[in-house]
Amino acid sequence: MTVRTRIAPSPTGDPHVGTAYIALFNLCFARAQGGQFVLRIEDTDRARSTDESERMILDSLRWLGLDWDEGPDVGGPFGPYRQSERGDIYVRHARQLLEAGHAFKCYRTSEELDVLREARKAEGLQLALKPSDLALPEEEVARREREGWPYVVRMKVPSDGVCVVQDMLRGAIEVDWAQVDAQILLKSDGMPTYHLANVIDDHLMEISHVIRGEEWINSAPKHQLLYEYFGWDMPVLCHMPLLRNPDRSKLSKRKNPTSINYYRRMGYLPQAVTNYLGRMGWSMPDEREKFSLDEMMANFDIQRVSLGGPVFDLAKLTWLNGVYIREDLDDAALLAALREWAFNEAYVKQILPQVRPRVDTLSEVMPLAGHFFAGLPAIDQDSFTTVQLERETLVRLLQFLVWRLEEVSNWNKESLLVEVKGLASYFELKMKDFLAPVFIAVSGSTASTSVMDAMAILGSDMTRARLRHAIDVLGGVSKKQAKRFEKEYRDIK
Repeated sequence: MTVRTRIAPSPTGDPHVGTAYIALFNLCFARAQGGQFVLRIEDTDRARSTDESERMILDSLRWLGLDWDEGPDVGGPFGPYRQSERGDIYVRHARQLLEAGHAFKCYRTSEELDVLREARKAEGLQLALKPSDLALPEEEVARREREGWPYVVRMKVPSDGVCVVQDMLRGAIEVDWAQVDAQILLKSDGMPTYHLANVIDDHLMEISHVIRGEEWINSAPKHQLLYEYFGWDMPVLCHMPLLRNPDRSKLSKRKNPTSINYYRRMGYLPQAVTNYLGRMGWSMPDEREKFSLDEMMANFDIQRVSLGGPVFDLAKLTWLNGVYIREDLDDAALLAALREWAFNEAYVKQILPQVRPRVDTLSEVMPLAGHFFAGLPAIDQDSFTTVQLERETLVRLLQFLVWRLEEVSNWNKESLLVEVKGLASYFELKMKDFLAPVFIAVSGSTASTSVMDAMAILGSDMTRARLRHAIDVLGGVSKKQAKRFEKEYRDIK
């Protein structure tokens, strides 16, 4: 059997370090077994998927050295490799499940589903909805079908008993069928959910091993059942431990930068990031901490993965990055790395129009534009003394802006301006007064280039990281404040 693994990211945001982590282990397993590594784009969420996000994913994975044998940009014998281009395949297989009695059309409205869930919750029952819970009288189904009501296709699942799933690292995993709902397979717009598309694509692309995060364990029974329904052999499953924050919580952007773009923009070397991700729950036979991707692939044994939950320690990554700079880069290599990082023509060209009208001598450029070539600004609470806002209002303003910017899919000055104007109006502040603390948080000073242009150039990851840094500098947000802020923010959306 030829070993074939895959990574299947969704292009709905910034490229996540968790995606790179799973991609790394899939790549190493495939190479150690003499197999192939496939990249597939799962873009069935048409409302949130963007071409820009897909480009960032491909670019960031390549920056880390994680190359694939087949994918949307390189082709291959099992294409297309974008799920949005495989719609007819999913519809055909969904129809096959309907005809075999393994799936059913569900005409329930979202309001009806909410009532069903609330009723089960009130009775202290499992919230998973079964086919029997969703059933409508035959005449009602006929009426809704006759009137052209929208429907989804759901899979039939057992109501009781235990599903046993085999895992490479964990052995037999038991999941109670009572916890598994009648999963939607085909949405009302004709697009598949992850579960249907994932199973069909893995089979048709001849994926032999599915190495993914442990958050998918509870979905494994649905996938195993679909393989049984189709009469296909199931790939070998391996659920990797989740990356965690130092407090052992799941790695999240609220506690740690999670975008690969952030680490790239901060000046981390790709080989150091890849090396560090390789140390997440895995070790070389000789236990050394510094090793190349080629060395990892040559020595890779998935049984050396620890299930303890690897901690993503930013300080440890920074230390390792420094080791690489000092040990692996001579002056010429360091100069090349600096040019690639920020002193390249494409990046500098974005900055020049911001500084040219503001300088009289070349020596004034760096003090004015230094924030474009820096990480987190060296600011403290005193940096905000010129801002005429109470501390809690200031923190609230910055926190609301972070949340609002997390929802921006097209990162450009025009889109950012819309969000900033909306929040300025909510806070009943003039744009100048609203942007005063944002200016300091982003540029680290009270006098520099346009903050809106700076945000657009710096990008989403660095902008949000600097805003979160400013919040921390100002004392952070307590749990009590967070609850109050979140409630208020939900009400203004």
